[in-house]
Amino acid sequence: MVVNIVAAIVIGYLLGSIPFAYIIPRLKKGIDIRERGSGNAGALAVWREAGPFFGIIALACDAGKGILAIYAAKWLGLDMAVHPLWICLAGFAAVAGHNWPVFLGFRGGKGAATIMGVLVALMPVQFAIGLGIAVLVVIPTSNIRLGLVGLALIPLIAWLFGRPAAYIYYPLGLVFFLAGYTLFGLKSEMARAGEKKDLIVDKSFNFWQTRKSG
Repeated sequence: MVVNIVAAIVIGYLLGSIPFAYIIPRLKKGIDIRERGSGNAGALAVWREAGPFFGIIALACDAGKGILAIYAAKWLGLDMAVHPLWICLAGFAAVAGHNWPVFLGFRGGKGAATIMGVLVALMPVQFAIGLGIAVLVVIPTSNIRLGLVGLALIPLIAWLFGRPAAYIYYPLGLVFFLAGYTLFGLKSEMARAGEKKDLIVDKSFNFWQTRKSG
């Protein structure tokens, strides 16, 4: 079982390290997404810099890494009811791989899409409700960061559904990780831009995340 646990974590990390958000715009547009906009190698950056079509592909691929990490762990014999810690670590390994990919000099994205994939694989109904709330927040504000509100409510939703403790504390931990990582990145982005960012309503983008003209 120890071999299976280690394999699940390593596979999760290697899956997460596949830098789709870097590869897609590089192949299709000839650009290094890390040198554009926020400098973040994630699906949202691809959407904004290469277009919605490629952004959706990057989102699906990055979420797929989280889904595959969970199913790989299950295929290796790990079960959320019996081995919740190891399943959770395998999922987080995919997130860590996305943020610090070995194939891209340990410079990746924030992990939001991969976290979404992990939660889809573990708790699809609760995730769908949280995602719906996130969309309702993003539409009037155009601020993807505030979509964290929807993800932050997933532990509460899981509790209301009577899910076991692992389904409550694990997404809560992922949300805290993502929030901390996002705030750290926002501080760096603000320092790089030399100006205050729109923290509530993002005036630079429409809610569908295309840049406003003018």
